[in-house]
Amino acid sequence: MDTFKSLGLNRQLLNAIEDLGYEAPTPIQSKAIPVILNGQHVIGIAPTGTGKTASYVLPILRKLNYAQGDEPRCVIFLPTHELAYQVHQNFQDLGKYTDLRYVKVYGGGGIKQQRAELEAGVDVVIATPGRFMELYRQGFIHLKKVQVMVLDEADKMMDMGFMPQLNDILEVVPKKRQNLLFSATFHEKVEKLSEDFLEFPVKIEIDQEIKTVDTVEQFLFPVPNFKTKCNLLLHLLEDSEMNRVLVFTRTKETAGNLFKFLSRKEVGEWSVLHANKGQNTRINAFENFQSGNLRGIVATDVVARGIDIAKVSHVINFDLPVMHEEYIHRVGRTGRAKEEGIAITFATPPEQYQIPKLEALIGKKITRLEIPPEVKVHETVGEEKQNYARELDRLKQKDDPTFQGAFHERKGALGGKRPSRKVVKAYKFAGKRKNHKK
Repeated sequence: MDTFKSLGLNRQLLNAIEDLGYEAPTPIQSKAIPVILNGQHVIGIAPTGTGKTASYVLPILRKLNYAQGDEPRCVIFLPTHELAYQVHQNFQDLGKYTDLRYVKVYGGGGIKQQRAELEAGVDVVIATPGRFMELYRQGFIHLKKVQVMVLDEADKMMDMGFMPQLNDILEVVPKKRQNLLFSATFHEKVEKLSEDFLEFPVKIEIDQEIKTVDTVEQFLFPVPNFKTKCNLLLHLLEDSEMNRVLVFTRTKETAGNLFKFLSRKEVGEWSVLHANKGQNTRINAFENFQSGNLRGIVATDVVARGIDIAKVSHVINFDLPVMHEEYIHRVGRTGRAKEEGIAITFATPPEQYQIPKLEALIGKKITRLEIPPEVKVHETVGEEKQNYARELDRLKQKDDPTFQGAFHERKGALGGKRPSRKVVKAYKFAGKRKNHKK
């Protein structure tokens, strides 16, 4: 088995690794670190929670070695503020015994402070693409000395539409540099980017057949509706071992409503994170959660890849994500660094229909559990019931275009089309006149 010492790291880095309690390198670290130290271009494909960030942070720290000049020698690009914050923290933790300087720049953060930090001198810039180009055009980032460029979470950057900004960046960074691309998946867009970005790279792929880490136990509760989900969540939170919990919802509206619900029920201190929350709010919540001052965070997928905190006890999927791949990143927030974790999913009927596809993606069955008898189960009625039926129709028609759907007969009686508001209004008016004459 490899050790960190056998990978060619120096004493300063080994001391920092020892302080963090890391005993042995993960597979992606064992394979990537020596190749990066040799100066080769790398494509690193590894699931969330496998130590991917340290696999490039450690060799970059080793190659740069000590502070030098005022201009960056390494630039790292990430899709979200949270990931920039997290990677910056990794550099601080692993480079604590060096004098290297790291600056994170991202939209939503104080641009004046970012300018001042850059002007004070920097070795590594950790950035989101938009803010990076803004500061570059203003003359606060100089790229002549860049030796290493990293694209991390490349699949997420593609999904979020960052390709125009990345093309702009590729035009201004020095042509002679070492390029590193890391991603949890290697879909078509990432492959195309790698062809434009890398020449003769070494491709390192780790356990892609195992989509979620083995240290995470996964469970599924079939539930009939939203109210029952709320009751079940409250029941689970009675367990004192659920002391650091991430609850994921599909929309920011659901996240906000669920946060208010939990706050009223007095089940510990909680925060809520979604795209409308300001950067300071998000960073404060992140720090309070990491320090243990919060029992949990209710969040949308904006933070599914942005939190790397030891000892997250539980991840709860209050809703299934729109993209099944996001399930992997949500679940990967627990069970990190060989710690054990638990992931629990609540699934309404339309969500239950999607579970077999999700299981095929992750390569394993999710254990089904029954709702405990002490949890009140509400009847699904009215608009919620109709919405579930329509969503099931949509999913089935997506799989089978010939599927007619539960509402087919009703639609057929109207000539295959839903009547316009004018037609409905005319029918109602005619009915009222008829009744009035009677």
